[in-house]
Amino acid sequence: METRVIKSSEITETVKRLFMDCNYFIGDDIMNALKNARDKEDNDTAKSVLSQIIENDEIASNEQIPMCQDTGMAVLFVEYGDKVCIDGDFESAVEEGVRRAYDEGYLRKSVVFDPVFDRINTKDNTPAIIHTKIVSGDKIKITAGGKGFGSENMSAVKMVTPSYGAEGVKDFILETVKNAGPNPCPPIVVGVGIGGTFERSAQLAKKATFRSIDTENPDPRYAEMEKELLEKINKMGFGPAGLGGKTTALGVNIEVSPTHIAGMPVAVNICCHAARHKTAVI
Repeated sequence: METRVIKSSEITETVKRLFMDCNYFIGDDIMNALKNARDKEDNDTAKSVLSQIIENDEIASNEQIPMCQDTGMAVLFVEYGDKVCIDGDFESAVEEGVRRAYDEGYLRKSVVFDPVFDRINTKDNTPAIIHTKIVSGDKIKITAGGKGFGSENMSAVKMVTPSYGAEGVKDFILETVKNAGPNPCPPIVVGVGIGGTFERSAQLAKKATFRSIDTENPDPRYAEMEKELLEKINKMGFGPAGLGGKTTALGVNIEVSPTHIAGMPVAVNICCHAARHKTAVI
């Protein structure tokens, strides 16, 4: 296979479109889940909240305006083909795409340069968080999402040891969601990363929130765990907007990775119902 040259301008335009689209257009998986939850809800307040969320998302789509005032920190998962050559710097092209999206798309710029002391806004929502994986092929697949921090702040990582077993893993996930309560704007999507190292589990948890909630883990054991956790989370009763009801979570997605014999890292990344992510292949 010959090397394929991709213009950096194409990367920039693709990233720009992805971030504008993910903030304007909610995914079909989320919208369908919201409508199903509303139809099954017998709590009038919860049903009203879900109806308002649905209406909000429809207005955002029709008028192409942000579905939420927090348009998130830019996060990208990139599968970079090993037969691809960019006629420039890939990271710079991505950053320019983010910059243009948040400027031209009238998206709130929420990133501060120094995390502790100055906390001065970068004024263009850069830098982005870019996770890159080299794969075979001559294409680049980009999945982009804006991660809001009301839910991000409720996330957690724990270095669980193997002696905890599957029940210990589930207990930590449920404890994290319970401690979050109404703060992450339920109904939520719960991303779980298990395995790898400290940082790998967190990366997997974030990636899990980008996975469509109408899919399941290919391993039937983890698929069953996803279903069990979703059922138990919804029995917590926080409900839409934390006002009570049947639907605290729309989905639980689990991603796993091989790990060290002495460890079993578990990360829980919580995402609000504005689960923004779009994908493009160049």
